[in-house]
Amino acid sequence: MSMSNPKFSAKPFNSSRVLEVVDRTLQIEADAILSLKNRISSDLSYSLTRSIDLLLNCHGKIIVSGLGKSGHIARKIAATLASTGTPALFIHPAEAAHGDLSMVTKEDIFIAISNSGETKELTLIIPLIKRIGASFIAMTGNNNSSLASCADIYLDVRVNQEACTLNLVPTASTTTALAMGDALAIALLDARGFREEDFARSHPGGALGRRLLTHVRDIMRSGKLIPCVTKEVLLPSALIEITSKGVAMTAVVDENFFAIGILTDGDLRRLMEQGENFTSLKVADVMNNNPYRIGPEKLVTDAAYMMRELRINQLLVTNKAGILVGALHVHDLTDPKII
Repeated sequence: MSMSNPKFSAKPFNSSRVLEVVDRTLQIEADAILSLKNRISSDLSYSLTRSIDLLLNCHGKIIVSGLGKSGHIARKIAATLASTGTPALFIHPAEAAHGDLSMVTKEDIFIAISNSGETKELTLIIPLIKRIGASFIAMTGNNNSSLASCADIYLDVRVNQEACTLNLVPTASTTTALAMGDALAIALLDARGFREEDFARSHPGGALGRRLLTHVRDIMRSGKLIPCVTKEVLLPSALIEITSKGVAMTAVVDENFFAIGILTDGDLRRLMEQGENFTSLKVADVMNNNPYRIGPEKLVTDAAYMMRELRINQLLVTNKAGILVGALHVHDLTDPKII
């Protein structure tokens, strides 16, 4: 069943034409960004450095606004700023004129995005923004526009043409506006000394957040779940402890719960392969006296690195005094998708 839109006269599918249009679109948008880049060292340099200085010293929040396609770009820029350490939000200009303008304070910076610079929903509220006392940055493609003329800082994001074959649909213009927004966010990130750990704190649900915010104490087996025996215990009893706790090993502790060794199921298998009758052997006879260990305050990424480099599947978790406080198996790291 044909799903063609009856409003348009469909052309016969032409793969060469499709590739030609795609190539042209990407070239026009790439040229637009390169043109923007080339202007940084000339007419854009002063307004850019002023913008970064203003944004860097903002005591309130950054409010980004735009309508239509520019509105979508504004939302993305606000989200990028917020996720990289700059408090920011998006306000729809039409909603701003119907109550949302109360969110703007004199401590804020208002960034308006409009290719024409004449979007009436924005030109309507800008005088009110300035009356409140908020700083105003205009990001437009028309330096003679209403928004550009009344802005505290004007960022010129003009393009020679849209990628649309009709030169109508916002394409190259939205690409350059988005690129400028990203450039502002990354310049602010760099100026603030924003670190990987800071990014993780604002993205706790993501993979990076899990890796950088999860500590060994958060996932280790503790209390009664820790497999442990003393060195005087016979191997059959140690085997029961290993099996019941499901960590494929047992820690060996002294009377003060100080970790003095480790016994793994691999150690027991090797004994059996050698034909040893281990029923009368004690843990002290076969245990490893120098077990690998990690502190509970360490990141889980540190534990994963140790296991990978040492080619082991278990780690004892001890505090600074050497007291056993937990146990880790490689599965404890993979279950929460840490590694």
